[in-house]
Amino acid sequence: MPKLILVRHGQSLWNAENRFTGWVDVPLTSAGIEEARAAGKKLGRIKIDVAYTSGLTRAQKTLAVIMESGGFEVPIISDIALNERHYGDLQGLDKAATAAKFGDDQVKIWRRSYDIAPPHGESLKDTAARTLPFFERCILGDIKLNKNVLVVAHGNSNRSIVMQLDSLSKEEVLELNLDTGTPIVYELTVDGKVESKTIL
Repeated sequence: MPKLILVRHGQSLWNAENRFTGWVDVPLTSAGIEEARAAGKKLGRIKIDVAYTSGLTRAQKTLAVIMESGGFEVPIISDIALNERHYGDLQGLDKAATAAKFGDDQVKIWRRSYDIAPPHGESLKDTAARTLPFFERCILGDIKLNKNVLVVAHGNSNRSIVMQLDSLSKEEVLELNLDTGTPIVYELTVDGKVESKTIL
């Protein structure tokens, strides 16, 4: 039975500084590299056939460290369809300062509502609209070939995939948090139905 493994990249510099990151290409922190190394050790005992990642450095670096730590090398497919949600005018801003300026309620709507985007940015619905077609066409395409697939991406692109796999409602997905560097292992049927889910 094929496996799909989802990993949110390790802690980035702006995660540590509590800033909106989005599509800004910031590096991992040393803690983020350690998270990736730990994930690699957990995944080293699973045979992986192919890996997918986003167009952003923090996800690509996390994948590289995972493969090095896990002692495996596989073909890598990188695509901006797996990029983090674009936070528009909020990118680079301190989250606490933004809440002080616009109010906690408004920032929570921008961050956590399903279909309301921050100014000039994407909502989770928008992110899902670019991530899920790629997921269904390419990643599930490999699952149908009975391949074990590793996806190293971002909080919101991975949330949209989990939303579909776990059949979460728009309300339920708002409460879903994915920890950095933590592998989620799904066992799927070849037609993409979930048989089991394990968080390592």
